[in-house]
Amino acid sequence: MSTKLLRRHVLAAVGAGFGLLAAPSIARAQSGWPDRPIRLMVPFGAGGAIDTLSRTVASKFAEVTGGQTLVVENRPGAGGTICGAAVARERPDGLTLMMADVGANAIGKELIPSLPYDPPTAFTPIIHLVNLPAVLMAHPSVTATTIQQVIDQAKARPDGFTYSSAGNGNGSHLFMALFLKEAGIRMVHVPYRSGAEMVTSLMRGDAQFGFPTVSSGIGQIRAGNARAIAVGNAAGTPLLPDAPAISTVLPGFEVAVWHGIVAPAGMDAGLAREINQVFGRIAAMPDIKQRIFDAQAGTVVGGTPADFAGHIAREVARWTPIIREGGIATG
Repeated sequence: MSTKLLRRHVLAAVGAGFGLLAAPSIARAQSGWPDRPIRLMVPFGAGGAIDTLSRTVASKFAEVTGGQTLVVENRPGAGGTICGAAVARERPDGLTLMMADVGANAIGKELIPSLPYDPPTAFTPIIHLVNLPAVLMAHPSVTATTIQQVIDQAKARPDGFTYSSAGNGNGSHLFMALFLKEAGIRMVHVPYRSGAEMVTSLMRGDAQFGFPTVSSGIGQIRAGNARAIAVGNAAGTPLLPDAPAISTVLPGFEVAVWHGIVAPAGMDAGLAREINQVFGRIAAMPDIKQRIFDAQAGTVVGGTPADFAGHIAREVARWTPIIREGGIATG
């Protein structure tokens, strides 16, 4: 999508009535939340990882709330920021929530400077639900089999390797940009429109490297169409027991796709805690943990609203210089 067209999509979706963004704080917690059906807005289309997570969580909502429903509503477009803008201008009364991601809820304005809301201040963090591990993959033609070999070969061949991503500013792009910076190497970026296209580009050999989520890449790894070099999270994943953590070579390196629940800014702290407790109970269910792992190799995080607020702040601080130094933008 061209820069002008993307900007028009965002402005058309959020321009009218955006003065409502600065909604007044709800003065008191609404005890007994929820007393009616709740909307959970999802910033990407049906069938993707974040949609699957949302519907997994929604399947248990009635069980822990005495029969109330969580209605999942997809609002895709512009890297999740159309949904983010729509939720940001809702009242912080607990009736509209959002399944958060790094673009719409942390760094969206760095990627789209014309975005008419500020992600770090437009939402009330509720709970950090899950982390999804990512894996650095290579086409079988690449002779390097370890992180150190990848670094050494890239230094010997500046700009001689290409890497694919699921789009400018996508997590797969940012993860690779961080890896290249910390390793002191360069590769040519080839953006695609989705994670599936990114992985397909590796299968064809159009790019030598990619950094998708484990759930997106593991099928091709197991089929021998791509090689797992290393994983982005320090703990690794039992799905790829032979893939070490990148941090074994680059100490402190830690990346993962994350999702959680947020509400519009200005929510009463007591209400935020009530909502946190409901989703915390859902996330702690053993069958939910297993479904998240089976579908996405994900691990449940949990914690308090303050914990999630701190995580988002750290993500903003980490990715902002990467975006600015790399000239990364989607609009």
